[in-house]
Amino acid sequence: MTDADSFATRTARARFRAWHRGTREADYMFGGFFDRYHAEWDEAGLGWFEALLEEDDVDVMAWALGTMPVPEKFAGTQMETMRKLDYVDIPR
Repeated sequence: MTDADSFATRTARARFRAWHRGTREADYMFGGFFDRYHAEWDEAGLGWFEALLEEDDVDVMAWALGTMPVPEKFAGTQMETMRKLDYVDIPR
């Protein structure tokens, strides 16, 4: 397996995990964020998102909504982008 294959496999796994969180709200937040921004990610960006997927959904949603402080390891450009919530598209 090449590095590109590994990155593609990890990206596919992250997409699945982003859209299968267990609640519709979390699916839209994680999945919508993934769909909108994953094409821009390099190794570090994907690693950040994979680590975020390991966190409790309630915590991540609180960080994104600004009701809890963001831990240092997740602070930065990607979390600032996530906090905009402009990627959430809830079908009617």
